[in-house]
Amino acid sequence: MLTQFLNLLATIISVTSLLIVTYGALIGILSFLSNELKRFTGNYSTTNIRKLRATFGTYLLLGLEFLIASDILKTVLEPTLNELIVLGSIVVLRTILSVFLNKEIKELEAEVQTEQ
Repeated sequence: MLTQFLNLLATIISVTSLLIVTYGALIGILSFLSNELKRFTGNYSTTNIRKLRATFGTYLLLGLEFLIASDILKTVLEPTLNELIVLGSIVVLRTILSVFLNKEIKELEAEVQTEQ
């Protein structure tokens, strides 16, 4: 019974991860289109694109965090080599994305500070 509950919980967390990434992608698409429409009015800004990338990256990282939690539960239930490889790959991907996203956010903050 505990195994069934943990499997259900892992599935719910995986779906939540998918929803977070999808929501972030929708926000990203809408923000991108809005910024592109500003080309016609002369209000286009590359800073907006960088902000968009940082925002989407944040949603992507949050989704990956949930996916890691789900994979940890799956690995506890079925500690196979394949599950460990998937979990390790996701953790490495999340770490790399986090490093580059944090770097970009700091550069963006510095750029905004110099503009003011």
